[in-house]
Amino acid sequence: MASNEGAKRSNSPQTQSLSGIFHRILLVLFIGIIAWAYQATQPPPPRTCGSPDGHPITSPRMKLRDGRHLAYKEYGVPKDMANYKIIYIHAFDSCRHDALVADHASSELVAELGLYIVSFDRAGYGESDPHPKKTLKSIALDVEELADHLGLGPKFYVIGYSMGGEFTWTCLKYIPHSKEAFYQQLPADLWASREHARQQGEYESIHQDLNIGFGTWEFDPLELKNPFPNKEGSVHLWHGAKDPLVPLQLQRYIARQLSWIHYHELPGMGHMFPYDDGLVDTIIKRMLGR
Repeated sequence: MASNEGAKRSNSPQTQSLSGIFHRILLVLFIGIIAWAYQATQPPPPRTCGSPDGHPITSPRMKLRDGRHLAYKEYGVPKDMANYKIIYIHAFDSCRHDALVADHASSELVAELGLYIVSFDRAGYGESDPHPKKTLKSIALDVEELADHLGLGPKFYVIGYSMGGEFTWTCLKYIPHSKEAFYQQLPADLWASREHARQQGEYESIHQDLNIGFGTWEFDPLELKNPFPNKEGSVHLWHGAKDPLVPLQLQRYIARQLSWIHYHELPGMGHMFPYDDGLVDTIIKRMLGR
């Protein structure tokens, strides 16, 4: 009897009305989730620098083969007087103004060795145009085009810090003929002048970085061959032993697998080790074999 009464109650007009409302709410929620998912796959248009709704252009820029513009900033001695030319690849959520090696190399070392350093905004950062089809290879080719545009000659050096170091692997893969030497640090860091770095939109800068840096790579860095078998260049990997972002064991494993890499482990130091007084000078000297 109780069971029958329950069945009658469940079919009452009031119950049916509540059930209908509940189903309508579920439908609205479902449509809302679908709309949100669609928006997530359709990023907002970038606020391209120089456009009516974008930020003004304040730095030198070069036009790439595909029509994009790449912004850059020069440091050190004049290029025509330089003995060594270095391209710096900035970190995650950073830009050309955060050229760590230029800011922390001593003026005495810059003058003594004749160092010219150029930092550039990677695609979508700062004042460099976004690249909707950005890949690991396109990052390396941007480096190569920048070197050609500036006339850096047949040999130049590449230094990358944090996620910028991660992208130096792409230079080893795609433009080894340029004879680069690298200082690398693999993980992404979460500091820097974010307002300027992200001014064209978060999707075009940090989201693209995360998609590429932590997505599926089209090559395995551990399968790379020594690009400098005749010692005309070198590859250096520096790591703070107390870095909380990347396990020490990972860097040691890389160094064991790629025996041609010069591995420098820094006891007692963490992710921010390049900011230690005098260490950038040491890094540059080792890279240049001085």
